[in-house]
Amino acid sequence: MRSTRGLLVGRMQPVHKGHIEVIKRILEDVDEVIIGIGSAQLSHTLRDPFTAGERVMMLTKALSENGISPSHYYIIPIQDVECNSIWIAHVKMLTPPFKHVYSGNSLVQRLFIEGGYEVTSPPPFNRESYSGTEVRRRMLADEDWESLVPKCVVKVIEEIDGVNRLKHLSKKEMNEN
Repeated sequence: MRSTRGLLVGRMQPVHKGHIEVIKRILEDVDEVIIGIGSAQLSHTLRDPFTAGERVMMLTKALSENGISPSHYYIIPIQDVECNSIWIAHVKMLTPPFKHVYSGNSLVQRLFIEGGYEVTSPPPFNRESYSGTEVRRRMLADEDWESLVPKCVVKVIEEIDGVNRLKHLSKKEMNEN
């Protein structure tokens, strides 16, 4: 039985091909997917180098590039709330209604399970290569990161000078240690 709408929450730092494949798989189960851009308030760090707006732009372009119609998704930045007991209420306030949650994060899973939601861990798509951590590591090491992200995401990262941002941030953080 199809549920009408599901929720996927991820930091998308940056959007990579694994994210797109997971979204495609979720859309086999639901008519619409709400894509929550997690930790939306964070940017300009080694772990979270891109702003919420930049991540929305990457994701919008990548979904279009992969033939996913805007009528099948909503992209909503979600800031962290430093109180787990109210986080689900915070998410519900920002999003259209949903019944099913897709997350590989054990804390997110637990919070939604306790909130009475159906929770599924989406099957990872080549997780060894397709992870934001691996993409950022390759950017810093001047290795091939472009093959891990959609072509339009490469263009966005170039437009915002994202690789140089990450490298500059790495120098700053190294100097602080």
